Amino acid sequence: MPYRRTENVARRLAEREQTILGAAHSIVGEKGMGAVQIAAVAQRADIAAGTIYRYFPSKNDLVGEVIAAAALRELVAMHAAGDAAPGPLSAVAACVATFAARALHDRRLAWAIMAEPIDPDIDALRLNFRRAIAAELEMRISTAIADGHLPEQDVRVAALAMIGALLEGLLGPLAPQAENAREAVQAMTLFALRALGVIDARARGLVAQCEMP
Repeated sequence: MPYRRTENVARRLAEREQTILGAAHSIVGEKGMGAVQIAAVAQRADIAAGTIYRYFPSKNDLVGEVIAAAALRELVAMHAAGDAAPGPLSAVAACVATFAARALHDRRLAWAIMAEPIDPDIDALRLNFRRAIAAELEMRISTAIADGHLPEQDVRVAALAMIGALLEGLLGPLAPQAENAREAVQAMTLFALRALGVIDARARGLVAQCEMP
């Protein structure tokens, strides 16, 4: 019986932590990282502010966990899309298209997670996220090169340049508001494939085959 009570307590604690994270996540998506304050999160989660501090000692701890959770979801989605693709080049296209589509679906959240100016201590977590995305792209590009589908190139530079293009072309302050998200995703994916050295006709064919999340 004591074991069951302990198990129930653990479950309730985990549920409350997820409620707090969900509240913070929704605030980020609506107003950006700067709007994440303990009082605002407590109000959104309908719990006392002091309760939040039991789970997250500081606002930065809470924001860091929001970034980590969001980053994991994006990386899992990219990896799954690449694995489901029928070939190495299709995998590159699928990863780019998946990231772009998900970013445009929730543009404010994506910008907040990836690049919104924030406390330097939190920035390190964001850099880890960008490194992880770069690593996923590097792996896909390297595989395509090894199989003879792409020309030899500096894979690390190519992956980082692709991330820069995705951020500035889709999310940055100069990025146009996409009236048609599908067309914007296709345009970015086509740009990425051309930049990697895929001939135009092949690149267009790969983009046409991409399934948009």
